[in-house]
Amino acid sequence: MLYDNKIWVGGTAKKCFIEPSKANRHGLIAGATGTGKSVTLKVLAESFSDMGVPVFLADVKGDMSGICATGVSNDNMEERISKFGIENFEYKAYPTTFYDVFGTMGIPMRTTISELGPILLGRMLGLSDVQRAVMSMVFRIADDQGLLLLDLKDLRLLLTYIGDHADEYKLTYGNISTATIGAIQRNLALLSDEGADAFFAEPAFDVLDFMKTASDGRGMINVLNATELFNKPLLYSTFLLWLLSEIYENMPEVGDPEKPKMVFFFDEAHLLFNDAPAFLLEKIDQIVRLIRSKGIGVYFISQSPSDIPDNILAQLQNRVQHALRAYTPAEQKKLKAAADSFRANPEFNTETVLSELAVGEALVSFLDEKGTPGVVERAFILPPQSFIGSAGFEKMQELTQASDLYEKYRTAVDPESAYEILMEKYDSAGSAAAAVERDRAAREEEKAALAEEKAAEKERIAAEKEEEKARLAEEKAEKEARAAEIREQREADRQEDRERRIEEKERAAELREQRERERQEDRERREAERQARAEERARKEQERQEEKAKREAERAKKNSPVTKMVNSATTAAGRQIGSSLIRGIFGSLLKK
Repeated sequence: MLYDNKIWVGGTAKKCFIEPSKANRHGLIAGATGTGKSVTLKVLAESFSDMGVPVFLADVKGDMSGICATGVSNDNMEERISKFGIENFEYKAYPTTFYDVFGTMGIPMRTTISELGPILLGRMLGLSDVQRAVMSMVFRIADDQGLLLLDLKDLRLLLTYIGDHADEYKLTYGNISTATIGAIQRNLALLSDEGADAFFAEPAFDVLDFMKTASDGRGMINVLNATELFNKPLLYSTFLLWLLSEIYENMPEVGDPEKPKMVFFFDEAHLLFNDAPAFLLEKIDQIVRLIRSKGIGVYFISQSPSDIPDNILAQLQNRVQHALRAYTPAEQKKLKAAADSFRANPEFNTETVLSELAVGEALVSFLDEKGTPGVVERAFILPPQSFIGSAGFEKMQELTQASDLYEKYRTAVDPESAYEILMEKYDSAGSAAAAVERDRAAREEEKAALAEEKAAEKERIAAEKEEEKARLAEEKAEKEARAAEIREQREADRQEDRERRIEEKERAAELREQRERERQEDRERREAERQARAEERARKEQERQEEKAKREAERAKKNSPVTKMVNSATTAAGRQIGSSLIRGIFGSLLKK
C-alpha cells in the first residue's frame, strides 16, 4: 500500500516503509512455512503495481492468481485492518497477465536452445564438467556453420551429425567422444519426457513484454503459473534464471532511478543455488550485482536466509523476516545468524523475538533515504487488497485470451533450422532415412540405457543405504562404547572427587583441632600473664603501702614533743654559735 509516495509494508505505531528510490537494492522475504511469506509477497507486488512498476512473480502453489480479483471482506480481514487504523480500506483487483511454460494456464512462454545457451542448458540437463564442455563445443560448431538451434530435435540431430563426423571436427574443436554424445542424448530424452519440447520453440518470449502498464497507470503484474513447472526443480530454477538473464541483457543502464523499472520475485529461491556449480553461482552473483544499475529489483523468497549464498545475501538490503523455527542445534545456529544480520534494536532481543513472531508478523529492515539500513523493527504486515486464494481456471483463461500478447505467442512455429539443414545433408549423401533410423534407434538405446542406469542407480542407492545402515550401526556402537567409557570415567572422577572431599574434611577437622589447641594454649598463656600482672600490681601496691606507712611513721616521729625540743635546742644553739662567729669575724676586721 502506498503512503506518502512510499511503500507501506507494515507496522502500526511505527510505520515501516520501502523507499521507492532504494527498492532496486534488492530484498529478501524469509520465514518458515505458514508464517505469511506469500501474503507479504502479494502486498509488495500490489504496492509496486500501484506505483506504476511492472512485477514478475512465480506462482508455485496456485494461490497468487487471486491478485487479479477484488479482495473479499471478512472478520479476520477487518480485524487486521483495524490494527492499522486504516479508514475506507479499498479492496481491488490488479492488472494481471498469466503465463505458463506448458501453455495450459496462461500465455505460453518459450525460448530457443540457442538463446538459452550451453551453460544454462547444461544445468537444466544436469551435465558433468566434461559433458558441459562438449555441449559448449556443439554450440560453437552450430554458430560456425550457421545452424540455428531452436528446439530439441535440432540439438538431437546436430549431436548425431557431430557423432557421425567426429573425425572431421577433431583437429578444429578437439576430441568428441561418442560416449559423451550418447550421455547427452540420454539426458535430452529425459528432458523431453518431462515436457520440455513445449518450452523450446518459436516464437521465443521477449522479456520486454513484461514492461507494460495498465490504462490506469498501474504496473502489470506478470504471474507465471508454476504449479506444474515447480515439480521439475532444475527446469524451474533454470527457466527463472534465464528470464533474469534476459532482463539483464535487454534492459538499458539507468543508474539510480526514482523508482524501479521492474521488480522480479524469485520464489523458492533455494532451488536456484542447490548443487549449482561455482561458475554458475558466479554468474548469478554478477547478474544480481549489476542488474541494480538497470533499475531492476530482485527479491528472493525462501524459508531461511541461509538458503542464499553469503555474497548474494549481502546484496539483499530490504528484508522481511518472518518467524523461524529452531528445534535442532543446526536450526538454532541458522536462527542466530539470521538475527545477527539485522541492525540491532535496543528495545528487544532480535534472536528471541525471531522465534516468537505470530503469523503475519515479521522483523523488517529497509534502507532509508540515505541508503542506510534501518534498525530492525517488529511489525505486522499489511493485508492485501486483492483476493486471497486462487482466481480459478475460468478467470485466468478469460484474462489470458483477452491479453494482446495471446495471439503473439499462442501458436508455436517451426521455421527452417538445424534439423532441416542437416536432413538435407543426409539426403544429399543418400542416407537421410538411415540417419533418422539411427536417430530413432539411438533414442531407443538411450531409453534402454537410461532404464539400465535407473536400475543400477536403484541398486547403488540400496547398497548405499545398506552401507549407511551398517555405518550408522557402527557409529551407534562406537557412540555407546564411548558413552560407556565416558560414564566409567565420570564414575571414577566422582569416586576420586568423593575421596578428595573426605580427605579435605579430615584435614579440615585436624586443622580445626590444631586451631582449638592453639586457642586453648593462647587462653592459658593470657591467663598466666593476667595473673602475673595481678601479682605485680599487688606487690607494687604492698610496696606503696609500706612506703606510705614508713613516711607516716617518719612524720609522726618528727612531730613528737621530744623531737621538737631537740630541734628547738639545736636551732637555738646554732643561732648562738653563728652569732658568736659573726661577731668574732667582724671584731677582728674592725681592730685592723
